[in-house]
Amino acid sequence: MMLGLLYGLMLGAGVYLVYMSCWPEESKQKTARRRQTRLRQQLAQAGLDRVTVTHVNVASVVLGLVAALIVLAFTGALPVAACFGVFAALLPRTLIGWQAQRRHQVMRGLWPDAVDHLRSATRAGLSLPEALIQLATHGPQELQPAFAEFARDYRSGYSFNEALARLQHRFADPIADRLCAALRLTREVGGTELGRLLATLARFLRDDARTRHELAARQSWTVNGARLAVSAPWIVLFLVCLQPAAAASYQSAQGALVVAAGVIVCVVCYRIMIRIGTLPEEERVLQQ
Repeated sequence: MMLGLLYGLMLGAGVYLVYMSCWPEESKQKTARRRQTRLRQQLAQAGLDRVTVTHVNVASVVLGLVAALIVLAFTGALPVAACFGVFAALLPRTLIGWQAQRRHQVMRGLWPDAVDHLRSATRAGLSLPEALIQLATHGPQELQPAFAEFARDYRSGYSFNEALARLQHRFADPIADRLCAALRLTREVGGTELGRLLATLARFLRDDARTRHELAARQSWTVNGARLAVSAPWIVLFLVCLQPAAAASYQSAQGALVVAAGVIVCVVCYRIMIRIGTLPEEERVLQQ
């Protein structure tokens, strides 16, 4: 049985290598860069600018090894320990994504007030840089640190467009991209419709935030149900494997296949449920 399992793994590895050889090396590098770019964007959205992709990868490897060793020490079942090690390795990226989504939802409700402050400042006669700088003290509290960084950048010698691009990167938010693009265009070509544009943008953001909040409240049970349905079997598996007799059954080839099949089914079903229950997010089409 073990020899048959080894042959099956070798066959699967060979098929995977043949499949990967059909794609050019450049497309693989582009895919890897795209994943790293997405992780960097999530770090920026979560407010973790000082954390790098390397830090996340190292933390994932360390957590995976520690979790696998702990579960192996309690259960003695290597397949079960390997699964929990993989789950722990995915924990940092999951927490980063959760923090980015939570911060994005909070900021979505704050941007209309920030736009109103900016509109009032421009109507009072302040220039665009001065109007943005005053948001560091008069804007929503959660947005003030980023605008304070903009003020330091602008006063230290950066041009308005450069400081605005750094502010846009710091927020990593589609709404900030839209606002920065409008301010950049107004700065370059001029015009007298900035006040009306900002008023329209604030009204649109409030309507969008209210609609998304209602939809998210209705679909939250789907997301929470998917998380509970995925985590419950593995908690039960860990408790069952605390018994030596039950743990020994998962050390065989059949037990390893059962655990692997459980991982595949849980991942596929979880992704489907999350895709159904999660609202589509805006893409950053105006990022610098």
